[in-house]
Amino acid sequence: MKKNSTTKQDDYELRDEYDLSKMTILPKGRFDPKRRIGMNVVVLDPDIAKAFPSDKAVNEALRLILKAKKVSQTVSA
Repeated sequence: MKKNSTTKQDDYELRDEYDLSKMTILPKGRFDPKRRIGMNVVVLDPDIAKAFPSDKAVNEALRLILKAKKVSQTVSA
């Protein structure tokens, strides 16, 4: 006999003995600080990802922008 997988989640209620103010919230997935140590994870939009197919391509483009910024600052100063 299969259980009905379409049971409503709205019918669920917490018991009175659960004190939500004492519960700790643990970050999971990409928000977990331990997972992000030493790396920055950036999610690119699909059209941008097509233009920059690798980490190296993204880094080169960003370095070029930083160099252009430095040049424009020295010219205007």
